[in-house]
Amino acid sequence: MKAILKSILSVTFPAILLFGCEDTVEVNVPEAAPRLVIEASINVPKRGLPQPQQIRLTTSAPYYAGGVPAASGAEVRITDSQGNTYTFAEDQNTGIYYNSRLIPEPEQDYTLDIVYQGEHYTATETMKTVVQIEDILQSSGGGFSGEDYDIKAYFTDPADEDNYYLFEFVPDIDLIPTLQVFEDEFIQGNRIFAYYTDEDLKQGDRITIRVYGVTQRFYNFMSILLDQNSGQGNPFQTQPATVRGNCKNITDEDNFPFGYFRLSEVHEVVYTIE
Repeated sequence: MKAILKSILSVTFPAILLFGCEDTVEVNVPEAAPRLVIEASINVPKRGLPQPQQIRLTTSAPYYAGGVPAASGAEVRITDSQGNTYTFAEDQNTGIYYNSRLIPEPEQDYTLDIVYQGEHYTATETMKTVVQIEDILQSSGGGFSGEDYDIKAYFTDPADEDNYYLFEFVPDIDLIPTLQVFEDEFIQGNRIFAYYTDEDLKQGDRITIRVYGVTQRFYNFMSILLDQNSGQGNPFQTQPATVRGNCKNITDEDNFPFGYFRLSEVHEVVYTIE
């Protein structure tokens, strides 16, 4: 598909440059009031010691702003079900807040509280565990061209319980990470795989593969986001509706934030294309 797109661009653009005018056209893009954007993914590695937890706060910005404004000066804390509170301290004025003491326990509820510019934002979520990636199998002959590498990350779903998964594939070349979500409605107790391919991969490239345990609510949230993203190939389609996460503004419900508060165990494998 990428090859086809490149061919279309190479054929079409020269004609436009040859016969088009050079007048600058200014497009007025509607601007909405800035909203708080919460990136609060609390991850505990299945193996090894956890790193200091990080929460990033930014604000939404106009399309042509040229950057993402940091939401500096907020009060950020997480409270567990026993009433223990973990305060996150900001790293200078970056909008990134850290805590080195928080290590969430499986199946326990945690509440995030943020006070920013006089408004109180909150969310509650459950810490979820995850199975480990057991095997990585590689084959060739995949993708649209029939010459791409196929990567399959195998895992075994636990029987007799409902599980939801987030997979992340991060190649070390200049590619956007790929996210996938799974539910085990039809695979309970079975060995299954997550699949990844990209035409730009070549021998020697490394891929970091992560699997996270997530709640059903996060699974539903991410499924909608990924469905909307996959439909962006048509530039004339109707703008997708705003997808809200589990964070809310209890000071002013109309000024709702973007983002999600998630707590997950994560298993990571780094694989090199052979």
